[in-house]
Amino acid sequence: QVQLVESGGGLVQAGGSLRLSCAASRSRLGINTMGWYRQAPGEQRDLVATITSGGSTNYADSVKGRFTISRDNSKNTVYLQMNSLKPEDTAVYYCRVILFNSYNYWGQGTQVTVSS
Repeated sequence: QVQLVESGGGLVQAGGSLRLSCAASRSRLGINTMGWYRQAPGEQRDLVATITSGGSTNYADSVKGRFTISRDNSKNTVYLQMNSLKPEDTAVYYCRVILFNSYNYWGQGTQVTVSS
C-alpha cells in the first residue's frame, strides 16, 4: 500500500501560478510513473502530465508550454508547476503513482480554482 499526500492547491487569478506537490510513502516495489490528473465538475478525470522514473514526460495538449512536471526520486515526490493559469484549469487535481508491478494509487485530490 502506498499513501499519497498532496498539497499546493488554492485560489488564484487568471495568469497566476501555483505549484502542486505529491509525496508518496516508500514502496519496496519502486515507483515507475508519477502523474497528475484533473477532474472538473461534471467531467471525466483527464490526464494532465506524467513523468517516468527515467524522466520522460508527457503532457496534455491543453497545458503544454504552461505546466511543468518534475520529480525528486530521493523524496518520492512529484511536482506540477502551473503557470499562466486559465479559468478552464479549474478542477480537482489528483496525483497518481504506478509501481513497477503495475499497481497504481491515487491521492485524495486538491482543489485548484482560477478566477477570471
